[in-house]
Amino acid sequence: MLLVTHTGRDHAVEVAREAHRLLTAAGLLVRLLGEEADALALDPVEIANDPEKAALDVELIIVLGGDGSILRGAELARPHGTPVLGVNLGHVGFLAEAEVDDLERIVDVVVARTFTVEERMTLAVDVFVGDDLIFDTWALNEASVEKAARERMLEVMVEVDGRPLSRWGCDGVVVATPTGSTAYAFSAGGPIVWPEVEAILMVPLSAHALFSRPIVVAPSSQLSVELVAAWHGRGVVWCDGRRMVEVPPGARIQVRRGKHPVRLARAHEASFTDRLVAKFDLPVLGWRGTAAARNERNAAARRQRDEGSQEET
Repeated sequence: MLLVTHTGRDHAVEVAREAHRLLTAAGLLVRLLGEEADALALDPVEIANDPEKAALDVELIIVLGGDGSILRGAELARPHGTPVLGVNLGHVGFLAEAEVDDLERIVDVVVARTFTVEERMTLAVDVFVGDDLIFDTWALNEASVEKAARERMLEVMVEVDGRPLSRWGCDGVVVATPTGSTAYAFSAGGPIVWPEVEAILMVPLSAHALFSRPIVVAPSSQLSVELVAAWHGRGVVWCDGRRMVEVPPGARIQVRRGKHPVRLARAHEASFTDRLVAKFDLPVLGWRGTAAARNERNAAARRQRDEGSQEET
């Protein structure tokens, strides 16, 4: 198992040491990133000094931290198809599978190998200036094109499948996966999309335009955001908040479905609806459900029949 955590937080270090104790007691070998090994001071461990090969030949990456740490784990995992299981030490932690209080049960699931794995689509992002490809990367949550300077907005032309959609003066544009619909795109006013739905979202950021609503397109579509050349604002492209490049006027950002998904390990059978309710603390007090309501109606019908029989008697 590759164990990844945020070593800059004392609590994360404590949890990592407890996870190591539980895993090694069960007979599993724990691997650490070289950059984290000194801070964790664990033994026995295997140390991976090359991050690009850290997830090679490991069965699972266990990430202890918030969504930022899990996105870092996804970077390590994606080239090798290794599943990632997140234990939340942050706030919302929507990518995490469990909370820290559930650590012992999660380790039991890992040891018994009773977890399931689901694939989440990614985005491929290419940035062109003229005909030159200056940057290419990927994203699990979103690619965002944002203004570089606070005092200037961007002027962008948006295309879907090579056809122009609209031109906006805005703070930026977010292109997201269903996984990312609960992240930046959600805070920008975009819809929540269930992970099983294959689609790509586009959400304008503070657009000065009548038609500036979020849109959802097919996973086979290609979305393009072009910084209008006549405009003087420069932009920044961020992918998952981790990889970035500055872009000049005239730059073109093309986003399409990525070839390689990220595999997330699941240790719970809870539906996505239940996860939404738990993560956002949604008000569901008073809900009885269709089954409960049907049982209540049947019970009422039986009471009526019983009362009718007693009256006849």
